[in-house]
Amino acid sequence: MPIDLYYMSMSAPCRAVLLTAKMVGVEINLKTINLMQGEHMQPEFLKINPQHTVPCLDDSGFVVTESRAICAYLANKYGKNDKLYPKDPKDRALVDQRLYFDLGVFYASFADFYVPIMFRGQTSIDASKRKKWDEAMNYFNTFLADQEYAAGNHLTIADLSLIASASTMEAFIPTIFNDYPKIKEWIERCKSQIADYHDLNQVGANIFGQMGQSALAKIQ
Repeated sequence: MPIDLYYMSMSAPCRAVLLTAKMVGVEINLKTINLMQGEHMQPEFLKINPQHTVPCLDDSGFVVTESRAICAYLANKYGKNDKLYPKDPKDRALVDQRLYFDLGVFYASFADFYVPIMFRGQTSIDASKRKKWDEAMNYFNTFLADQEYAAGNHLTIADLSLIASASTMEAFIPTIFNDYPKIKEWIERCKSQIADYHDLNQVGANIFGQMGQSALAKIQ
């Protein structure tokens, strides 16, 4: 049976899964769920994922949700080696920490900033939320001070998750990383190392960016 991925291309977490699947060499059957049109609330999807979120992976009846869990599952099951998700406890712990950092700090601070602007009609910048986002970017820039990738000196699933987040931020505000040179260098490094980066990630990020910039243009 094919591996089905329920996803939406403008979603950074969904694109992290696409990148991981490509890097481990597994083919997936894409099933678009349009959140804007409420397709995630349809009964047939709720049977698969009662949490009604994307991404959602169905591997021959085994269903996994939450992008970082899906990335770990794909790397564990289909990876040709453990480079993307190391088996060494210390190395894996660092990758996990960066994944949790993306979930709870890096992408979370961005979501707290953009969701009210794009989807709740907020018409002014919330300075406190922008400060939290800046703090998150500074943390990540510091992580990269003495290493090439998020969890060391080779690419892991932590980078795949974080680059999906970072590219979405950059599409939203193209100059956002100008004060974070290590992040900018890391982004270019990831682009050169990740297979089919543009088609699997940048295209969706750009769609998000167009919507985001349209919303930002209305800010007073």
